[in-house]
Amino acid sequence: MSIRIDSRRGRAGRSAPALDEVDARIVDELGRDGRMSIRTLAEQVNISRTNAHGRVERLIDSGVITGFHARVAPAKVGLGTAALIGLSIEQDTWREVAQRLAAIDYVEHVALVAGEFDIVVRVRTENNLSLRNLVFDQIQSLPGVRTCHTWLIFDEFEPEHR
Repeated sequence: MSIRIDSRRGRAGRSAPALDEVDARIVDELGRDGRMSIRTLAEQVNISRTNAHGRVERLIDSGVITGFHARVAPAKVGLGTAALIGLSIEQDTWREVAQRLAAIDYVEHVALVAGEFDIVVRVRTENNLSLRNLVFDQIQSLPGVRTCHTWLIFDEFEPEHR
């Protein structure tokens, strides 16, 4: 992930806090290696350790950095089947449907979208049988879900810039 500095920062209506060039470089570096020490980060960004520590804390406190996560190979932990599921839902049920989806095991990501579907969900399961059971028994039967379309993911690729 590469952060671009918006020359319009400070304009009314901007929802994200303005990042200066150093903050953007910190976010980029930590996006590449979230386990990087403050010392290494400071060296990479060419600032003092105290400055790096203070900036990272501020980025966390302001919600720019929301956490540090390990990337796990899903197949190596028994989740070899992945799918995207597009849902059309009844009007005014998106909050409840999204909350219920987020509470279901195997659901990785829930997004409210515009277009042909109202919600897109990414799931990972052990195999096709568990995917079928997840879709038919848990997702399709949620109150508010009208239609459900499932796309099996054959392979996934990470962008090389990460």
